[in-house]
Amino acid sequence: MIDKEPVIKVGLLNGAQTIRMSLEGLFIDEEGRTIAEGDHLISVDGFESAQAVSLRHIRPKDFHSSRATVHDVTIGIDFHWERKESQLFQGALLVARDERGLTLINELPIESYLVSVISSEMSASCPRELLRAHAVVSRSWLLAQLERAGASAPKSIAFDDNERIRWYDRENHDGFDVCADDHCQRYQGVSKAFSEEAFDAVCDTRGVALVYGDEICDARYSKSCGGRTEVFSAAWEDRLVPYLTSIYDGPDEAAGYEMPLTEESSAERWILSSPAAYCNVNAKEILSRILPGFDQETTDFYRWRVEYSQDELRSILLARAGVDFGRILSLDPIERGESGRIIRLRITGEKRTLIIGKELEIRRALSRSHLYSSAFVVERIGEGEYFQLTGAGWGHGVGLCQIGAAVMAERGHTHEEILAHYFRRATLKRLY
Repeated sequence: MIDKEPVIKVGLLNGAQTIRMSLEGLFIDEEGRTIAEGDHLISVDGFESAQAVSLRHIRPKDFHSSRATVHDVTIGIDFHWERKESQLFQGALLVARDERGLTLINELPIESYLVSVISSEMSASCPRELLRAHAVVSRSWLLAQLERAGASAPKSIAFDDNERIRWYDRENHDGFDVCADDHCQRYQGVSKAFSEEAFDAVCDTRGVALVYGDEICDARYSKSCGGRTEVFSAAWEDRLVPYLTSIYDGPDEAAGYEMPLTEESSAERWILSSPAAYCNVNAKEILSRILPGFDQETTDFYRWRVEYSQDELRSILLARAGVDFGRILSLDPIERGESGRIIRLRITGEKRTLIIGKELEIRRALSRSHLYSSAFVVERIGEGEYFQLTGAGWGHGVGLCQIGAAVMAERGHTHEEILAHYFRRATLKRLY
């Protein structure tokens, strides 16, 4: 177990050709020399210049008053909300160069990092108990990753001409602990942490993590489970994680539905309806308080629908999966998880047939960016000229449902009750 607050390294930019940043307050370089306030530029070509050498490792004189704005930070990489932002950071900044370009790393204590994370993953104007719950979940996930740093699990179990089953988990990054984007946890600087509640949430839960026995929980979360959370093995490696089970996202059980949703008929009935659940909410007043601005652009997260023409679907699969199936004959779920998310999907075309999985591989293959989730049913329209996908949820659905948890907090549930709802069998422990 980790018994003191770690200092972590977060990768802000990777493979950049230039880094633009604006310094506010006093920073010093490795030789103890003061770095001038204002705008600074480091380029690959100028990496050996005296100015660049001085900027390779800078530390703030005062953590709270010395800040750096980093320009052109890409967020939502490969997702439908991808864009560039200027973001404000505290702590030390390190620049390294490799064959891909420049890497910018932010070094800071984990508790300061968490204030930004909970204000980037959700809005800092969220209910206080949601922010507390998210601080515990995000802290738990990161501490679990630090404990297993260097250990690498296989990322696929089948990869041949007939079947591609692989998953995407956190990588062991070279030179830093975690990245700043959705691939690890959103970390978008202190500019998003605009409320005292965000600071209080981290302070009040300082050092508290979810544990299972002697193990820090690898606590996962996604935006919307679609009414039922998913088991760990549906999205990642085939192992039982006792505190990441599939639960109905409501106060009781979902009456009138057959659970779990592993059977096709049960999944179809669930996905094609709109059962009551904490995350089944479309009130703009609530969503505007709990979601960051760019996430509010997505309004159909609980139940959604996309339609592809035959040519469009064939083109997407060629671009995203690298396979020319010819005319697409069918998309057939052959294995579903307990939330109805498809784990293995058979794509049949005139030229070839291929089984793909797990959930993120399916989402990537069937969209120019990503489908919201792999919990969908397929309908062929017009003798196969169009394919309509009707789906549930946003993300992998494992662990905490962020929108469901926010609604629970809105309804008066404490962060302890929220965590007990989503992480069965886990307990809370203050580690430092």
